[in-house]
Amino acid sequence: MASVFPFHMSTVSPTHRFFDSKNKTSIMSNYYTDHPEIAFHLDHPLMRRIVELKERNYADRDQFEDAPINFEDAIENYRRLLEITGDISANIIEPNSESVDLEGPHLENGRMVYASKTKENIKATRQAGLWGVSMPRRYGGLNIPITVFSMMSEMVATADAGFQNIWSLQSCIDTLYEFGSEEQRQKYIPRISAGETMSMDLTEPDAGSDLQRVMLKATQDEDGTWRLNGVKRFITNGDSDIHLVLARSEAGTKDGRGLSMFIYDKRDGGVTVRHIENKLGIHGSPTCELVYKNAKAELCGSRRLGLIKYVMSLMNGARLGITAQSVGLAQEAYSQAVDYANARVQFGKKIATFPAVYDMLSRMKAKIDAGRAILYQTSRYVDIYKTLEDISRERKLTPEERKEMKTYSRLADALTPLSKGMVSEYANQNAYDCISVHGGSGFIMEYKSQRLYRDARIFSIYEGTTQLQVVAAIRYITNGTYLNIINEMLAEEVSEEMKAYKERIAKCVKLYEESIAKVKAADNQEVHDFLGRRLYNMTGDIVMSLLLINDASKAPELYAKSAGIYTRLAEEEIIGHAAFIQSFVIDDLKDHRLISEAEA
Repeated sequence: MASVFPFHMSTVSPTHRFFDSKNKTSIMSNYYTDHPEIAFHLDHPLMRRIVELKERNYADRDQFEDAPINFEDAIENYRRLLEITGDISANIIEPNSESVDLEGPHLENGRMVYASKTKENIKATRQAGLWGVSMPRRYGGLNIPITVFSMMSEMVATADAGFQNIWSLQSCIDTLYEFGSEEQRQKYIPRISAGETMSMDLTEPDAGSDLQRVMLKATQDEDGTWRLNGVKRFITNGDSDIHLVLARSEAGTKDGRGLSMFIYDKRDGGVTVRHIENKLGIHGSPTCELVYKNAKAELCGSRRLGLIKYVMSLMNGARLGITAQSVGLAQEAYSQAVDYANARVQFGKKIATFPAVYDMLSRMKAKIDAGRAILYQTSRYVDIYKTLEDISRERKLTPEERKEMKTYSRLADALTPLSKGMVSEYANQNAYDCISVHGGSGFIMEYKSQRLYRDARIFSIYEGTTQLQVVAAIRYITNGTYLNIINEMLAEEVSEEMKAYKERIAKCVKLYEESIAKVKAADNQEVHDFLGRRLYNMTGDIVMSLLLINDASKAPELYAKSAGIYTRLAEEEIIGHAAFIQSFVIDDLKDHRLISEAEA
């Protein structure tokens, strides 16, 4: 097999090591090989179909030396890429993370300047060829599936969630690839593959979650050149090389139908950074306020579809990235907590032996495994339908392929808001519990646990708060989509050891169905909205329980304990939510309202 990567693992500086006491040797850490749970998902049966579609039956093998010749060759390429990413994450990005947190980016003459160690991280990932990896080889990419990119993203986030923001925003190029012209593809994608950075400029001072209110103005010169004028706020990596910008192209409009997507190239000038936000966490990730002054731009795709179509695609990709980011941080919080619990002695015993502590630790691990299960299931669904969509632009799909694309598109759309909301909340919970395990030390700035806690808080806020994920998911709850998914999962065979857990979840499904019926019967939008979060949590609990039970059936050595713990955790929550919903009456709302409808 030909080497596909320009940067060999042996060239990485071995700065992050652990000590093997048995063999008296120092061993280099690697976030891929250290966590076999990631490799497990690389071996999923759907990967063969994903690779078959992604590689167009290995059509590139005659044109590109680094292209795989068969499925086994492709998987070996992915493993090597993941090992390199795991190496760099553990041995460069993580050791740099504390310095990045303390220094952060700063503003110089209207330009953002990264922290010095962030520059090192960017250089290392560029040298390793870890940019533009999802793009086709003809644009300088490695043509990797989204599932593998999610694995890379998880490991980078384990090292430093703030740098993951900078690195993973390269996935914005997927939107440009999907909706831009061939000329735009050839112009911009190779630059990302070479290591240039991206941002998505959506939010404005008066348009946060409500993007229909975006007012940054796009106008055309007499020669047809587009110009952008206005302010963008809370833009992650906002002084990037290439921007995707949501702007109002249709004069006189006030809703989403007047918005288009544009490409802004930093080389053309016209945009300055007015302010860099001083944030609670993810300090290495610059959050910028941008001023557009007659900035030259290119229309991406068609007019009027900026919010309706393109941003929705962009946001779904970003939400999957945050799920990976959440799993990565949750993993690091758990690792920090376990290390401390095994080292800290109180009352003559390691605190890891105390029930209150190992209860927290076991729940933390179960949430990570459940989070990985839904992250990679969603990623696989996205891979299949997105690749089939791409193929449909090359040739007419067969009826079977169209059906397949529709099926996996529906599954991906349903699981994306569920995974982003649930797993981002788990990252916050794991970071909280990590501090609790550390006790007073966890509150001291010298310990990493406080940084993880600060970094995690944004995950359930940006790219749509958890409340907005509930809004996105609720129609799939009420129309039976999730129930169909759940029933299909209940019909799958599991190992003998997992049958009892599956039966317990099956009982929970009955409570779930009764709860949905109760909410629908109310026929009251306020009641639906009020109880929606509880139905959403029940959905996530059930889906992730069944996913984890299936994983444990295949790899009990990795997941059996977590499957049992998570099933019990889910059962506990579902019974509680069901009891609340069944006893709820409309008059209860008055006890919860802060202001009346008249005051609102």
